[in-house]
Amino acid sequence: MFKALRKFSFLNFVERVGNALPHPATLFALFAVSVLFLSFIAHLVDWNAIHPVTKEVIEPVNLLSKEGIHRVLLEMVENFTGFAPLGIVLVAMLGIGMADGSGLIGALIRKLVLSAPKKLLTFVLVFSGILSNFASDIGYVLLIPLAGVIFLSVGRHPVVGMAAAFAGVSGGFSANLILGTIDPLLAGLSQEAARIVEPAYEVNPTANYYFMVASTFIVAAVGTWVTEKIVAPRLGEYKGEHEENLDSLSKNERKGLRVAGITVLGVLAVILIGIVPENGFLRAHDGTILNSPVIKGVVAWLFILAGGAGVAYGIATGKYKNDSDIVKGMTDSIRTLSSYIVLVFFAAQFVAYFKWSNLGLIFAIKGADFLVSFDVGLIPLLIMFVILSATINMFMGSASAKWAVLAPIFIPVFMFLGYSPELSQVVFRIGDSVTNIISPMMSFFALIIAFIQKYDKNAGIGTIISTMLPYTIAFFIAWVILLVIWVWLDIPLGPGVSLHL
Repeated sequence: MFKALRKFSFLNFVERVGNALPHPATLFALFAVSVLFLSFIAHLVDWNAIHPVTKEVIEPVNLLSKEGIHRVLLEMVENFTGFAPLGIVLVAMLGIGMADGSGLIGALIRKLVLSAPKKLLTFVLVFSGILSNFASDIGYVLLIPLAGVIFLSVGRHPVVGMAAAFAGVSGGFSANLILGTIDPLLAGLSQEAARIVEPAYEVNPTANYYFMVASTFIVAAVGTWVTEKIVAPRLGEYKGEHEENLDSLSKNERKGLRVAGITVLGVLAVILIGIVPENGFLRAHDGTILNSPVIKGVVAWLFILAGGAGVAYGIATGKYKNDSDIVKGMTDSIRTLSSYIVLVFFAAQFVAYFKWSNLGLIFAIKGADFLVSFDVGLIPLLIMFVILSATINMFMGSASAKWAVLAPIFIPVFMFLGYSPELSQVVFRIGDSVTNIISPMMSFFALIIAFIQKYDKNAGIGTIISTMLPYTIAFFIAWVILLVIWVWLDIPLGPGVSLHL
């Protein structure tokens, strides 16, 4: 498979087919219209499924009915403005715009590029992408575009850098050294499913921590190898018009960096004062840090940190002379998102219609029932579960929504076989991660297209999928091998968590 990929013929075919499709915005519009008609057909043939927990019959909702048409018309604006990634991206870009407009980001990149070993640059980007997951969506809105600029600064193709970062941020979603907001969410769903069999069973957020730590280094190494051996040779030399200045930092710029650094330290000090004391003002109502505004409000902190540092740098260097200069930086950053905003409008309608129709939920239940019907051994069942999760991820973007459906089916199955709910959860997380980078249902997929179009105006869905497909295949193989070895050696998945009941 990898020999074929290295020859690029298959990937080039995928890209040609994908990019032969209409503009991504048009494509999402067609997807949305298709869901309307599919919901009608599914309703007509009475395609339904039994919910594994409530035993409720899940029926398709006909969106071409009178009620459906009314909902489509009345909630069109809400679908757009309520699309979660849109607000996150806009707020983050306002802060980044202040930093970029002042020249701070350019100075930081030059300092990084001039001082960092270039041989480690790819690994650092993939590794940083994985670690960024603990802070929610910061990797998508900050690290990925930054990776393009960094690679361009060292004379390499910017899309290669963005692919490496994207592979870490999205493909490495189930690997990390730090627990994130998704861990307690999945653990809670796993616990409820486990209590179908054992009413007192508890699943902790640290359930998969050991496996996640090991996965972090595996995914970073594999992502680096794919980038250097497949993606970079295929994309070749960048011949665009963008150029980055790699001159040494001036005395004025070094002064600006010091002032910006002091500003960042000041904000971080406020955060520490707010979370270190047990009754700190930034702790959550339940006294925890994981559910606090520091973790859940990471985009707001990005705005404050980037904006504050950018303003401090701009004032210190003389780039910002008044408030109009600051607002101009923010305006310029939002202007670059114009194509993304158009694309998001149609993507938001498609995602909303798919959710309303219940088609994704029915597909997930049917797929799970089909898999359970096979009478195979543990390892084949684990691999098939990974494949099922990866496939469903192409149709349902939310990890928690998928696990809410799959956990009540597979956790009891594995428990009756003598295996822990934590094992079921880690297998699901592998499948959920490997296809994130090629799934149009992934919330930030449209944003990645917009980022890449900065350097390749002809880029479309085919470009993204063909570029990221090698990562999906490599991550799947590496993670399955790790999983098989883990099970074979009977290594604990997390603190006090056995593979067996």
